[in-house]
Amino acid sequence: MNLKFKIGLILVILSCLFFLSLPLILFLSLAGNTKIAITTILFIIAEITFWSGGLLLGKELFSKYKSYLNPKNWFSKKVD
Repeated sequence: MNLKFKIGLILVILSCLFFLSLPLILFLSLAGNTKIAITTILFIIAEITFWSGGLLLGKELFSKYKSYLNPKNWFSKKVD
């Protein structure tokens, strides 16, 4: 694996961690406006890191894994 691929993979994994941390904001003892600001910032950072990682991984690999994450494809039978 080359460096570009590794960085892309790290960025996609990092974006998943940002997305998973969004619900945890609800349990912080902060003011409502602060929670909204933190959630917005985390969401924007997660989107930027996801698409940046996708660009580094390449169109083919990114499209392949994106189809795995599509709920419409979860229960369909695969034709060889």
